[in-house]
Amino acid sequence: MSLHTLNIHLDFPYRVAFTHGVFRPENDALAGLMEQREGSRVLVLVEEGLERFYPSLPADIDRYFTERAGTADYAGRRTVPGGEAAKTTFAAWEAALRHIVEAGIDRHSHIVAVGGGAFLDVAGFAAATAHRGIRLLRVPTTTLSQADSGVGVKNGINFMGQKNYLGTFAVPWATLNDFLFLHSQPFSLKRAGLAEVVKVAVVKDAVFFDWLEEHAGALAACRPDILEHAVERSALLHAEHIARGGDAFEMGSSRPLDFGHWAAHYMETMSGYTLGHAEAVSVGMCLDILYSVKKGWLPSRQAERIIAVLKSLELPVFHPLLTRRTKDGACEILKGLEAFREHLGGHLTVLMLTGIGKGMDVHEIDAALMEECIREMQVQAASAE
Repeated sequence: MSLHTLNIHLDFPYRVAFTHGVFRPENDALAGLMEQREGSRVLVLVEEGLERFYPSLPADIDRYFTERAGTADYAGRRTVPGGEAAKTTFAAWEAALRHIVEAGIDRHSHIVAVGGGAFLDVAGFAAATAHRGIRLLRVPTTTLSQADSGVGVKNGINFMGQKNYLGTFAVPWATLNDFLFLHSQPFSLKRAGLAEVVKVAVVKDAVFFDWLEEHAGALAACRPDILEHAVERSALLHAEHIARGGDAFEMGSSRPLDFGHWAAHYMETMSGYTLGHAEAVSVGMCLDILYSVKKGWLPSRQAERIIAVLKSLELPVFHPLLTRRTKDGACEILKGLEAFREHLGGHLTVLMLTGIGKGMDVHEIDAALMEECIREMQVQAASAE
């Protein structure tokens, strides 16, 4: 055998921008990010139903590219289904691909995707697979997507009951967080997305958590300036970890940004995706926080502070799905650990807390102790009613 190993070094510019009114003709943010080449086109994919919350959005998008005709050849605006349901079949992904083909979008063109996190997963998967990759500019429209998934490098859909089983790692050409979308979304959605903001603070930045704790009341009321600061700091913490953490495409097993997610993802699956991701993450974090305390890693006072912030944001700290049993009497949520293990390539790595802003990877979970944590959470939830 003659073996030759060659190293391929790639450099991905990773652009994250924040603005107000991205589709206002006078706003240069979007046009300034698009690479202009002769014959290049731009297709805008919009989450279906988004105009219910932003009635002027279709006209605003069309006007933007009409008035800025020199930006690129405007191939039009198309809608694609969004929400978690869009990730459970191939239909939405195929719809996005058909739009790309019919609009004549090539590898020197751009796709602008406007919508929430699940929609961006679908649109991103289409952009990454058409022509083996088309420049994608994400415009997230929810707190959750602006603070977390919209600035990530992952996309995909669910398959055979497994969340995000099909997908790719693809660095978007840019992510533009437009705070006007942030303030226009339904209030419940606006506040729920703060679960991922709390998550990144407790695993990455104790000073930021102190700020969240101090401004919890204003955050719960979604005061615009406070909400914008929280979302921007969260987005940058997520982006900095991906860009500088040494494992942008998750070739290893350590995934600190997935704190609380082993249980969250499985609860979403158990619920048939009726349980929102943000709510599931909040509950999943609470479970791993309590487990960290029971193992003696996390001081109980720090755990109480985190739970208090989640409660002040009216995020759930327990869900009955945690107590569900399989036909043979086993705790069903623990199957989420095996699903997580498989997703990581067979080597279980779960982040647990040793302090606010500090975590450590663990590779084995005491199932009996985890069930004890669930029972304690259930009792606490019952006493709070």
